[in-house]
Amino acid sequence: MATMTFVLPNGESHEFEAPLGHSVLQIAWDNNIDVEGACEGAMACSTCHVVVERKWFDLLEVPTEDEEDMLDLVFGLKVTSRLGCQIIITEKLDGLTVMIPSDTRNILLE
Repeated sequence: MATMTFVLPNGESHEFEAPLGHSVLQIAWDNNIDVEGACEGAMACSTCHVVVERKWFDLLEVPTEDEEDMLDLVFGLKVTSRLGCQIIITEKLDGLTVMIPSDTRNILLE
């Protein structure tokens, strides 16, 4: 078991237990954090966009080309933006912090 922190758009921080092998998206859902994940983690949308705290970003697996394509569709793209469905908690990510953007774009509804 690891821990991770979500920082909401209003600046509130919430730390939760993060089971190893679970995605950031699943952890958000399990803890009632407002991350849509419209495609349910199939990487067919960008509604699970999170911004990873810089010190954790380099510890993540390199994003695939498909993830990068989905990230091109997000509002407020940052250098450390990732899709929450693609970040899988490992022991080296114990303490991970991600920021939840204030806006999302659901291309499944367009």
